[in-house]
Amino acid sequence: MLVKLISAICLLLVTSTAIADIIVHDDTSNEVRLASLATRIISLAPHATELLFAAGAGERVVGVANYSDYPAAALRLPKIGTSNSLDLETIAALHPDLIIAWKSGNPDAQLEKLRQLHIPIFYSEPQKISDIPSTIEHFGRLAGTESFSRTAATAFRNQLNKLRNNFSNRKPVSVFYQIWDHPLITINDQHFISDAISLCGGRNIFGKLPTLTPNVSTEAVLIANPEAIITSGIGESRPDWLNEWQRWPKLQATQHKTLFFIPADYINRPSPRILKGIEQMCTMIEQAREQQK
Repeated sequence: MLVKLISAICLLLVTSTAIADIIVHDDTSNEVRLASLATRIISLAPHATELLFAAGAGERVVGVANYSDYPAAALRLPKIGTSNSLDLETIAALHPDLIIAWKSGNPDAQLEKLRQLHIPIFYSEPQKISDIPSTIEHFGRLAGTESFSRTAATAFRNQLNKLRNNFSNRKPVSVFYQIWDHPLITINDQHFISDAISLCGGRNIFGKLPTLTPNVSTEAVLIANPEAIITSGIGESRPDWLNEWQRWPKLQATQHKTLFFIPADYINRPSPRILKGIEQMCTMIEQAREQQK
């Protein structure tokens, strides 16, 4: 009798676990609820693709946005269009049970159409570097790769803390981060790159502007007179327009030769590879700091 009772209790526990919903909150604080582990995931942004693979969920990804070029396995996956122009028919044909969307990068109208398909959507929009390991853990929870994702997240946090301890309390350095030249575009303090600047002991000269990626004027940059100018441009090549600041020899960044370039993949994507970009940025800001002595 006792054996039968124990068996019944064990069966009840297993059944309860099996039918329990999987719940996480995304970067917009929305609840994402799955009835079972995600096995057919679509990523609508390159950074989300990297985060899924970092969480150990790469084998569960069935479609990715164009330019999802890391890791190499992502190149072999079906493409569902660019982040700002999604192929909704292809997405539907892949029968996803979870979609990872990019809140500020995917078109609202297309995301609304995906919501109408009643497919669970996780909105990825890291604003702080510390959000990255948390997202990795969320993806591991949704895909059933929690052990792998916890290890990856812990390694990320440990390296991030080392960088923060080494640089964040040093003398502040004024920084202009340039996204583009025509129009001249930068970032405010709500952007994860600005968080990286702060971690390195830098101060974003346009951090208080209300827009995430505001347009600014050359005159505004000259008036702010930053001690360093940092850009990523596109790809692996230093953009020619970074050197255009040499037209203003009285600009501090020009005087001290602190016009810096970081490859786009290491700073523009909120993924584990950003640690390499932050390390480069901290070294650059430290160089600008030394010039002020």
